[in-house]
Amino acid sequence: MTMTKAIRFYETGTPDVLHCEDVKVGHPGVGEVRVRHVAVGLNYADTYFRNGTYPIVLPNGMGVEASGVIEAVGEGVTEFQIGDRVTYTGFLNTLGAYSTARLILANTLIKLPEEISCETAAAMTMRGLTASYLMRRIYDFKPGDSILLHAAAGGVGLIVSQWAKLLGLTVIGTTSSDEKAAVARAHGCDHVINYSHENVAERVREITNGVGVNVVFDSVGKDTFMSSLDSLKRRGLLVCVGTASGPIPPFDPVLLAMKGSLYITRPALADYIVDPVEKMELANELFDHVKNGRIKIEINQRYELKDAVQAHRDLESRKTIGSSIFVI
Repeated sequence: MTMTKAIRFYETGTPDVLHCEDVKVGHPGVGEVRVRHVAVGLNYADTYFRNGTYPIVLPNGMGVEASGVIEAVGEGVTEFQIGDRVTYTGFLNTLGAYSTARLILANTLIKLPEEISCETAAAMTMRGLTASYLMRRIYDFKPGDSILLHAAAGGVGLIVSQWAKLLGLTVIGTTSSDEKAAVARAHGCDHVINYSHENVAERVREITNGVGVNVVFDSVGKDTFMSSLDSLKRRGLLVCVGTASGPIPPFDPVLLAMKGSLYITRPALADYIVDPVEKMELANELFDHVKNGRIKIEINQRYELKDAVQAHRDLESRKTIGSSIFVI
């Protein structure tokens, strides 16, 4: 048995429901490995598990993304061996990442290239794979197309904006402060709208000479839904990738026709990495960009595991910029 520290929660609610506990971790079973974590990703999606937006059986662990080193291998595992550096992300099948070590199915793991550190991997696996499918699977982008990117200074936003520039896109980002606006510009945003005192849809129309953008990536949800629709060009696509401000209220689909025959989708990362071949295609393209410096990963907040409550408070109060991780 290996003793590990893990964040557990027994009820849904505010960050205070998170508790750091001692947990025993045994030897891996068939198809499993034991991973000693080096770094753990902190994602906004974690708050959805904690507050009940994503319902799960309780008590349970927290977090879906981490990186580390394999320290034990179970029967039937042939693609990994002790000492391999790996990273992972997922959904229910990887829940429990907020820990110093854990058992996990080997088929959820991605082997890390030697050029990418475990800290960088924990900061980019979920965010980077999300950016990868948004850029390469959601829409057939062509040079000159334009996007509106909400939360442009967030972990996903910074990767998407850099990737978008590699594809020749015009990037309009939104942020809540001038400080975050400067970060967004430094990572590829051609225009930044401070939604604290600017009307987003009006500014998008000004920037695009009244046309609107091809695609809106909206991770905010309720508070930005209508302005996102009003920022699209005719037959444009709204990609709802999160609900930081709350779920989008029900609406009559005729609204999409009235605003220009618009399209809307609500994708989930899990559906783009369930196929092992597609997952590795997305991961390899991401890794190649990062290894060669075309996409830079910003880790601007580091926490200890015992500080999970404060980390969630910072995340929900929008104090964070770029990616956040727990360092083990």
